[in-house]
Amino acid sequence: MRPVRQNDGNRTERTLFCGAALRGAATAGRALRGVRGGLLVLTAAALAAGCADAGSGVRPASGQQPLNAPPARALDAYASKLRAAHAARVAAAKRWGLARTPLTAPPAPEKKPVIGTRKGFEVDGQDELPPVFTTVPTKEKVVFLTIDDGAEKDPAFLRMTSELKIPYTAFLSHYLAKEDYGYFRRMQAGGVGLNNHTLHHPYLPNLSYKQQKREICGMQDTMEKQFGKRPTLFRPPYGNYNEDTLRAARSCGIKAAPLWNEEVFPDHWDYREWDRSLHPGDIVLTHFRGREDWKGTMPDMLRRFLKKVTHEGYAVARLEDYL
Repeated sequence: MRPVRQNDGNRTERTLFCGAALRGAATAGRALRGVRGGLLVLTAAALAAGCADAGSGVRPASGQQPLNAPPARALDAYASKLRAAHAARVAAAKRWGLARTPLTAPPAPEKKPVIGTRKGFEVDGQDELPPVFTTVPTKEKVVFLTIDDGAEKDPAFLRMTSELKIPYTAFLSHYLAKEDYGYFRRMQAGGVGLNNHTLHHPYLPNLSYKQQKREICGMQDTMEKQFGKRPTLFRPPYGNYNEDTLRAARSCGIKAAPLWNEEVFPDHWDYREWDRSLHPGDIVLTHFRGREDWKGTMPDMLRRFLKKVTHEGYAVARLEDYL
């Protein structure tokens, strides 16, 4: 008769537990097919490593903590949550007239890219001033949507971005946004970053340092009053600036001045680069506009934007997560 080891019962129990947990991880992994989310793949790997001892006697390396596998039903619940979220996004894409569901951006990088001023965009003393850039240095296939001014306040646009989970960053000018700051507070409540685009949208290089400072710092004060915080990002109107602009911006607490590499409209795209293509980390500009200024609406613009970036394999990420 085969002798029974004293700890066989415990080992059998652990083996059954780990088998169930790994089956839960596999279920979770299947939920992610077609969705960006290597998180659960890593979870499955961790479970495998943590459960190795259940069947093989393998022990953690010296100095390494043993892994405690979570219950399989917790992984099943997480997988179900992901499946439901993805299904809701697929349904929203169809509802908003998109043939393909937008890709989900990867997690924000733990180590932020080093942002420098784009070559040819420097001013005297640039090393001491906020960097001016059109692309974030990253190898991830992500782009960043940024929206300027604040003239059009389309509730359908808020619903569309919310249902599709599309992040973006707004740069507001007081003279246009002041008609309904509540619209932008709703935007802020949804996680949108609100930033500085001056009080009155002037051509800044024509102004003195003192006048530029009034435009930029005045908008900082307004943003703090309306939204409870002072922005750290500033975009000069028309993308035009000089040394005084960046000096004034720095004095108001601005840390960076992102411009753009492409601009999207409801009926076409404009490009800064000769190749007329998207690149990893590109910043895309658009505006709060409607039929009075465009051949379409803000949802029309967003559809054109998403169709192109999704077709080319890009996800839309949040600019502030990379700065």
